[in-house]
Amino acid sequence: MCVGQLGSLLPHVVVPSILAAFLIPEWHLSGAQAGLLAGSGAAGYMLTVPVLATLTDRIDARKILIAGSALSALGTLLFGVFATGLWSGALFNAIAGVGFAGAYMPGLKALTDRLAPGDSSRAITLYTSSFSLGVGLSFLVSQLVAEAWGWRSAFFVTAAGPLVMLTVCLLLRPVEPKPSTGRLLDFAPVFQNRKAMGFVLGYGAHCFEIYGIRTWIVGFWTFVAARNSDAPILTPIVVSVLFSLLAMPASILGNEFALRFGRHRAITILMISSAAVALLIGALADKSPWLLLPLILVYAITVPADSGALTSGMSMAADPHYRGATMAVHSTVGFSLSALGAWALGVALDAAGGPQNSSAWMAAFSVLAAGVLPGPLALMWSRRETMQS
Repeated sequence: MCVGQLGSLLPHVVVPSILAAFLIPEWHLSGAQAGLLAGSGAAGYMLTVPVLATLTDRIDARKILIAGSALSALGTLLFGVFATGLWSGALFNAIAGVGFAGAYMPGLKALTDRLAPGDSSRAITLYTSSFSLGVGLSFLVSQLVAEAWGWRSAFFVTAAGPLVMLTVCLLLRPVEPKPSTGRLLDFAPVFQNRKAMGFVLGYGAHCFEIYGIRTWIVGFWTFVAARNSDAPILTPIVVSVLFSLLAMPASILGNEFALRFGRHRAITILMISSAAVALLIGALADKSPWLLLPLILVYAITVPADSGALTSGMSMAADPHYRGATMAVHSTVGFSLSALGAWALGVALDAAGGPQNSSAWMAAFSVLAAGVLPGPLALMWSRRETMQS
């Protein structure tokens, strides 16, 4: 399933990967418009995942996974062939996002349905952390192909990735969930589960931060490289790939930290640390790249370190009869705030003078810091409710 997910994720950040170098100058996009384009995939995901993930409580998640993977490949291909501007690009990116809604959380449900009973924290964390490895691969392939053969070729190549998950699905044994008698979109039991909702809301804050920086990491390092064109520094391709690759071990280690010291405490420490690093990067945006690079690499660890702990915490706190519905809410909240994060950073950049100004990057990283801080508050709220009950 982790190998299949790498294929599913190959098209995932192709739009953010080529924004700064290709789409923004060719389509004359503002920061807000670029953020809207990048966030359209998350918006398509958000609108459909409540139904698709909840369906996994009624039918084998493998069937949804097959359909979602096919649609993801189709949406990516359509972008490469037909996109000519902001709105056509946003439409096709949203279609790809709808397909991914049938691949990510249904894939997690397909995995957990086939795991032996007991603590599945490490298995879930391996699956969620391989997300970051897939994103790193997407950054690498998208930018290399775009530079070699043009940006449309990046979509043609990455559209083949979801076919890997289709192949994996053929190897999975069928598992039909127990019959459910409740309404399809009955989320009331999920919202009443305060322990699970703490992790869901925390995940939303995490997604705001991680998708915001993933959308704009290439743009930020392009700004750094342009200010230091005479210095031998790493290229935006290398920095974006390193940023993503560090996320996988960070997520695994973050979950181990949570298992050892307590999930709520560990996630709270990681989120506060991440906000502090973001503010430091913003304050030093116009300084030496050799000062900024270590901070970016530290940020590459603090941003995703809470991901596995949040998702495995949600899965274990969910009522087994409503696990698919809980995953649907978890993913809907997360990707809603992902789309908001990508757009909010673009708005901040525009408002503070544009991505060519260091003050604009201070504003952008301040938005990232502010976005992640509600996470510890949500965990505190859910812990207080759990203790009272």
